[in-house]
Amino acid sequence: MATLVVALGGNAILQRGERGTAEEQRKNVDITAQQIALLVKQGHRVVVTHGNGPQVGNIMIQNEAARDQVPPMPMDIAGAESQGMIGYMMQMYIRNRLREMGLDIPVATIITQTIVDSEDPAFSNPSKPVGPFYDRAWAEKRMKEAGETWIEDSGRGWRRVVPSPDPKFIVEGPSIKALVEAGHLVVASGGGGIPVIMSPDGKLSGIEAVIDKDLAAERLATYIGADTLLILTDVPGAAVNFGTPSQRWLGKVSLEELERYQAEGHFRKGSMGPKVEAIIRFLRNGGQTGVIASLDRAVDAASGRAGTVVTKT
Repeated sequence: MATLVVALGGNAILQRGERGTAEEQRKNVDITAQQIALLVKQGHRVVVTHGNGPQVGNIMIQNEAARDQVPPMPMDIAGAESQGMIGYMMQMYIRNRLREMGLDIPVATIITQTIVDSEDPAFSNPSKPVGPFYDRAWAEKRMKEAGETWIEDSGRGWRRVVPSPDPKFIVEGPSIKALVEAGHLVVASGGGGIPVIMSPDGKLSGIEAVIDKDLAAERLATYIGADTLLILTDVPGAAVNFGTPSQRWLGKVSLEELERYQAEGHFRKGSMGPKVEAIIRFLRNGGQTGVIASLDRAVDAASGRAGTVVTKT
């Protein structure tokens, strides 16, 4: 039985143009749950990871709006809140879909911490925008009073930026692996995991940062010994010359080919770049197959019939 780590893109929870109501998110998660359940029905063991950007952004807006009545929480706690909220929806709807198919498989969410290096260069260069837009006066106030870093974003206003360090280790990896080996479907590493640093004596502490969800999915997939890392998004796969008349979607490619395209600069840093890097790392670290595909082709992608399918040779 093959083990799949399925890394869901934001469209699995919230579609472009939606406000993020509970009803919208429930509907999208239910559609996603159908795809996940079909993968299980095919005979795969599945671990699900997901993004949380819009949800954390909304929590931060709520924090600011109510800061005079309720103490605002830092980003690591906001990340934990979002993991619980999304995990609850995921485990409910996946369980419901599995039972519809006659599959009585336990589904559990693990609130996941991801260790990062406190000396990571990203901490000297915060670059990941988080939360809503504000005016210059508010940004200057926050920079002065809270020591935060803010930037003006393309004429749309000022936005806070935080570090995006490289994930090193999934703290709850042993628990997730044990559950998978016991036949459970696990939802974990939401939003890349809650960023934490470890002191020399092993003590963990949360830190204000955002971890790329696909790079964290690779760390988890490698740790549990998954056969396939399946990254699902809102495009058919990876492409060379993206957005130009010579654009070409990649089908089945070797690891060497993908690395060559990466070196040529075909994959944008804030978009397809981390997904491609995650696939490369997974295969270099012992994984068998990496796939980037659209969410609605998940079942075909897991069988190598859709998306960009990357193998070692």
